[in-house]
Amino acid sequence: MSADDPTDDATDPETADTEAVAADESTTDDSPRARLDIDADRAVEEFDEGIVDLLAWLLDTETRARIYVFLRQHPNATSEEVADGTGLYPSTVREALAELHGEETVARQKRQNSGAGNNPYEYTAIPPSELVHGVVGQVQSQLNTVFNLDRRLGGADAEDDTEPVSITVEDASEE
Repeated sequence: MSADDPTDDATDPETADTEAVAADESTTDDSPRARLDIDADRAVEEFDEGIVDLLAWLLDTETRARIYVFLRQHPNATSEEVADGTGLYPSTVREALAELHGEETVARQKRQNSGAGNNPYEYTAIPPSELVHGVVGQVQSQLNTVFNLDRRLGGADAEDDTEPVSITVEDASEE
């Protein structure tokens, strides 16, 4: 073929583009298995974000929620390990851990090293069932306040409030 021959694929831009697309498609795995893996990864990521959002509501901040999740996955971790595992600043982690410990959301104990030197604290998060038990009273009180709002706006005293909402939490492991 000559350079002037229009049937020469190397000089035809449309053919070159088609070949490039075909080459790209051959390197992309569009198999059902690959699509399922991608969808599964996306579902896990969205589930994890949903859990963090829920825990952020329970624990007041996303930072505290991420620390809680990390400690559930890695019990007996130091503040440095938590910072490395969550990508949060070490000072932020130390402050949040101190607050969570003060609220008894995490337990801490000194790490036992076999030599002289620094023995940092190890932290462990309480089980989720205990976390829920701690929040139930707050939620119940807030819901009862909403139920009694009309009575309060009408001039009734707090002593006259009723408690129509009662929340009971049963631990599934007790069954």
